[in-house]
Amino acid sequence: MKTCPDRAAALALLRKYNTEPFHIQHALTVEGVMRWYANELGYGGEADFWAAAGLLHDVDFEKWPEEHCRKAPELLAEIGCGEDLVHAVCSHGYGLCSDVEPAEEMEKVLFAADELTGLIGAAARMRPSKSCQDMEVSSLKKKFKDKKFAAGCSRDVIKDGAERLGWTLEELMEKTILAMRSCEESVSAEMAAL
Repeated sequence: MKTCPDRAAALALLRKYNTEPFHIQHALTVEGVMRWYANELGYGGEADFWAAAGLLHDVDFEKWPEEHCRKAPELLAEIGCGEDLVHAVCSHGYGLCSDVEPAEEMEKVLFAADELTGLIGAAARMRPSKSCQDMEVSSLKKKFKDKKFAAGCSRDVIKDGAERLGWTLEELMEKTILAMRSCEESVSAEMAAL
């Protein structure tokens, strides 16, 4: 069984080093997405671990963007995170700011879905509903092809992530939209309460 910190400790650590609402919302979104994926892919017993990796994946990014994924192990040690969680967090930046390669299926999902949640979130904000509840893969693909839209979201990482999972780009998009739909309301509620 993989070990992970309790959620209160993980959230407190995130908030200790992150104050920007955008970064906190992204962390909460990726947490929810990872929990959905754990359950969907048959890892329900590890859902808390998958969610913790999602919540903490960018713990060092706001304060140390130049050391992203390199500062994280030191911060994660503050709440006693195990090597497996540290490896997962560091591997999501593979090829960009980290040489830790995603090996476990969970790490591959985090690598692929992290960038894609940014693109889906940006696309959702452009919709009349301001939501991903009514988003279709076809409209997301149009945004994906428009390099100027959400230019900070690496299309190469998203494509590489789908390949690492053995999925088509459409499969990754469809699953991640469903994952974001599953947590959109709870993330909004938690952000309103912060």
